[in-house]
Amino acid sequence: MRWLAVIYGLFAYAIFFVTFLWSTAFVGGFGVAKTIDSGPAGPLITALVVDTLLLVVFAVQHSLMARPAFKSWWTRFVPPPVERSTYVLAASLALLLLMSQWRPMPDVVWSVPAGPAATAIWALFWFGWATVLLSTFLINHFDLFGLRQVWAYRRRREIPPSDFRTPLFYRVVRHPLYLGFVISFFAAPTMSQGRLFFALATTAYVLIAIQLEERDLITVFGDRYRDYRARVGMLLPIPPLRRPR
Repeated sequence: MRWLAVIYGLFAYAIFFVTFLWSTAFVGGFGVAKTIDSGPAGPLITALVVDTLLLVVFAVQHSLMARPAFKSWWTRFVPPPVERSTYVLAASLALLLLMSQWRPMPDVVWSVPAGPAATAIWALFWFGWATVLLSTFLINHFDLFGLRQVWAYRRRREIPPSDFRTPLFYRVVRHPLYLGFVISFFAAPTMSQGRLFFALATTAYVLIAIQLEERDLITVFGDRYRDYRARVGMLLPIPPLRRPR
């Protein structure tokens, strides 16, 4: 049974890894058959409705399943060692649904011709994705994606409570992982209506998700996190304008 948990965790991680690679190509518009701008363009209103519903499904799943109250209820049915892997798998499936069913809105909002400016924008695109990936390792990549939990279960070991740390990027912004996503979504030499809608909608979701996440972090770490929030900017490397209450 314990090895089954490890196999399940590895399976969930493999699905995540494939989804992460596809999402990079999906947003960037290269290397895969289905990208954010590929496919026949239908009526704009239809595309907006379908794409909004897909984004809502992903956002609700991503935030609801991460809340402590949901985890407390959910682990009555799902064994705690595989709870995180199940979350990762569900998030990956929600994102796969979004990418496979996305309706393109290909009209161009802006376009930067090939040259140094376009190259700089592509560099910013890759910098954003690199920031996302590195940020996961800074806060423990294998814990974030459930592998640490299933391996500890296999070895019959308890995982110690999380410690509050602010390595590297986390010293200048509180949420570098989210910042990386925002950068990569907006860094486009050619910006279509569909990609701009995707970038704006996901940024709005990021701002909401941060409020929910920080509420949970304050519950866990108390004044340590309140002090951190007062000193370090949320997404920009500048101190907050005023001390949060």
